Amino acid sequence: MDQARPDEPFPPDPGTAPEPHGADPADSAPGAAAEPGSDAASESGEHPLALRLEQLILGAPRRYTPFQAARTAGVSMDLASRFWRAMGFADIGQAKALTEGDVLALRRLAGLVEAGLLSESMAIQVARSTGQTTARLADWQTDSFLEGLTEPPEPGMTRAEVAYPLVELLLPELEEFLIYVWRRQVAAATSRVVRSDDEEAVDRRLAVGFADLVGFTRLTRRLEEEELGELVEAFETTAADQVAAYGGRLIKTLGDEVLFVADDPGTAAEIGMRLIETMTGDETMPALRVGMAFGTVTTRMGDVFGTTVNLASRLTSIAPRDAVLVDGDFAEALGEAGEAPISEAEVDAETAEKYRFALQPMWRRPVRGLGVVEPWLLTRRT
Repeated sequence: MDQARPDEPFPPDPGTAPEPHGADPADSAPGAAAEPGSDAASESGEHPLALRLEQLILGAPRRYTPFQAARTAGVSMDLASRFWRAMGFADIGQAKALTEGDVLALRRLAGLVEAGLLSESMAIQVARSTGQTTARLADWQTDSFLEGLTEPPEPGMTRAEVAYPLVELLLPELEEFLIYVWRRQVAAATSRVVRSDDEEAVDRRLAVGFADLVGFTRLTRRLEEEELGELVEAFETTAADQVAAYGGRLIKTLGDEVLFVADDPGTAAEIGMRLIETMTGDETMPALRVGMAFGTVTTRMGDVFGTTVNLASRLTSIAPRDAVLVDGDFAEALGEAGEAPISEAEVDAETAEKYRFALQPMWRRPVRGLGVVEPWLLTRRT
């Protein structure tokens, strides 16, 4: 398919690769792109400006079919397909939609496997974790960030027309910022692994907490979509700030619920209480409940699993409004660390000031899938 060169130049092709057998030179010409109204746009059925934006962002024109890209990268089609699916990319048949960047990515992943630095299954996990994380980031930035900045400045201009120069300006800055944050996060994660025992690299003892908005389902029926979106964004932002500020790690957000972890119960207890105190002071927010447990946790691809996580979730579901419930192991660990007394009867006027928190045993009760548990109500000592 023939492609016309647009009036304004696009970023140059970052590299060249051997021409695949049977390739049309017009398709693989560096800098070639779809101009609005061109045959390329009409044949592909895609919006012409969307194709221009794609080339601006990717920095190279469409050049390869999946088969040609895999062959050029020296990777089997089967492995290439597994990598692409792991990254979250849809099957495109044999459409000519891939670039030099796609070939380079295949070479890098396959090279790590060939060098013995990663197993094939680990390389696919790397592709999947990266794809899932960046897909959510890209959706958030497009929906919440770019959308608010692309209001047409002049009558007759479309949002899409404003988007091109905006992306052109923002792209290099956002890319550098993404790399900076990623390196910081890798440094922090590596430090945690180095400080832990070898046995704790994957299965380790962590404090796990859930924070859940009360009555969220009723709110979804009462609020307009925009109001609901603003509420969820405010909740997630506040929760993320509190978790980060006091030394925890936000694992994921689920709209009306957030999951976080901390290396020790004292840190988690401070986060839990700060969440309750912050939300209670905001009249626009519904009530909050928090459940936390302490124990062995399995970590995979940035997520956490295991009985401790399930217990924290169950405690959240039975917690009173604007209150924090913890399990027995969490309460015991707080006591051993000198953060709270296990028994208030042992506290006198001289020792009361050394404790940050108070613990009150609640009625033992059966919890679905976990048997009978004894929750403890966590409060801040005043």
